[in-house]
Amino acid sequence: MRAVVQRVKKAHVNVEGKTVGKINKGILVFLGVGQNDTEKDIEWLADKILNLRIFEDENYKMNLSLLDIKGEILVVSQFTLYGDCRKGRRPSYSNAAKPEKGKEFYENFIQFIEKKYHLNVEKGVFQAEMEVNLINDGPVTLLLDSEKTF
Repeated sequence: MRAVVQRVKKAHVNVEGKTVGKINKGILVFLGVGQNDTEKDIEWLADKILNLRIFEDENYKMNLSLLDIKGEILVVSQFTLYGDCRKGRRPSYSNAAKPEKGKEFYENFIQFIEKKYHLNVEKGVFQAEMEVNLINDGPVTLLLDSEKTF
């Protein structure tokens, strides 16, 4: 699984002109599912994201996690994180999971966070055309990959 994690002051996602997910201070996660991902990838990535120390403490050092600050989380599916641009000019998405698996793992990722961490997870709509609006905080943007390729 891959994720782009952004620390935000606020963010929301709209589908067909309606807001479907909205957060204040917290983390916006763009989540991509790969064809070889397993349940262990869900657990590893969720734990990593929620425990990243990317929020400032009283000394202005990034030393606190989303859990420490009791922040909010918005998760948006994004299969294009598996776009391979190394050849030609059109990205290949052959390493992305098929839509059925992508949807299942996206939903399982959200459920894992809700059950293990007792957090309300705001979300986008899988396979929908979405507009994501955010106010980046920092900016702080991180790339994560459960296969640890970067």
